[in-house]
Amino acid sequence: MTSSLLIEQLLNGVQFGVMLFLMSAGLTLVFGIMNFINLAHGSLYMIGAFAGAATQAATGSFLLAVVAAPLAGAVAGLALERGLFQRFYARDHLDQVLVTFGTILALNEATRIVFGLTPLRMNLPDALAGHVEIIPGVPYPTFRLVILGVGLAVAALLYVVIMRTRIGMWVRAGASDRPIASAMGVNVPLVFAALFGVGAALAGLAGVMAGPILSVQVGMGEPILILALVVTVIGGIGSIRGAFVAALLVGIVDTFGRILLTPALGGMAIFMMMAAILAFRPKGLFPAHG
Repeated sequence: MTSSLLIEQLLNGVQFGVMLFLMSAGLTLVFGIMNFINLAHGSLYMIGAFAGAATQAATGSFLLAVVAAPLAGAVAGLALERGLFQRFYARDHLDQVLVTFGTILALNEATRIVFGLTPLRMNLPDALAGHVEIIPGVPYPTFRLVILGVGLAVAALLYVVIMRTRIGMWVRAGASDRPIASAMGVNVPLVFAALFGVGAALAGLAGVMAGPILSVQVGMGEPILILALVVTVIGGIGSIRGAFVAALLVGIVDTFGRILLTPALGGMAIFMMMAAILAFRPKGLFPAHG
């Protein structure tokens, strides 16, 4: 493998990892802080992608598509949380898995009814469709660099909000002891609903970022949901820092595994890495609690 190919594939791995982080951040926060297993998180990713593709088809603007996707994800997420999921917060995890899995099937069918079975494509504007020569002889797609920059900015913002602001303190207080937090004046249901909406918006943003690279189609959320769950477990449930580090690891291992081995063995390498990490750190790399 030449040095230019090595650099290019390393960037591909990091870019894929950053996109996985956008998907995993909301999942790990909802699971770690609200103790709710949301398998329908991948469907919010799909909703964001379809909202972005439909907006671009109607307006011709990629920027409006990027704005519409997280909004659609947030609206769909809040509707599900307020209308259905909040009734299962006190139930056991099996009930949560069953209701969110049923939600996946329902949302897939609803999307199929509205948009049909034909995959949609998103076109990049001219400013993002070119390449940037990072070092001499190594051109890299501009849009993939944009994804990398957006993911890094979101990671930094989330860490600051959760760990350094009053809102983050409310979230962590509600996660630690809901009755005491409520007695101190924190509106825990409202805080948790806002947290769920933010996670859904991030899933929608990840969906529209993947739209120009992948085809927008029904069921596109399930494959990336599996990887997002792997990222959540490796990084430590509820940890933003852990999700970011784990997403980069998964992205790089997946990219180089598929190049150096085969696509099937590359997919296996991710789960082998997860098993090896959990053997030594059962709570993940950076557990949020202890």
